[in-house]
Amino acid sequence: MARSRTLAKTSEARPEPAAGVPAPRKAAQALDRLIHERLRLGMVSALAVNERLTFTELKSLLRTTDGNLSVHARKLEDAGYVACTKGFDGRLPRTEYRLTAAGRRALER
Repeated sequence: MARSRTLAKTSEARPEPAAGVPAPRKAAQALDRLIHERLRLGMVSALAVNERLTFTELKSLLRTTDGNLSVHARKLEDAGYVACTKGFDGRLPRTEYRLTAAGRRALER
């Protein structure tokens, strides 16, 4: 003989977030998607604690490919978050990145 179960519906209201604490969806929407992508956030974080880093140092630190790093670096550079200086060390090309004031502000938001 089959038993039927009736589940009582509970109408508990969700608690409101504490004052000054954004709701999870609002907090996620407030993130700057340009800077909060995994690799770009890693780049900006690394540059926040180092005055400047070379392309090779960033590539090694973030364990990524040349192409991937250059695409993400360009996006940060176009946004004004990172400054890029290209030069030569002897005959070898040397690309250095540093965090700009705008990049530091974006990271701190």
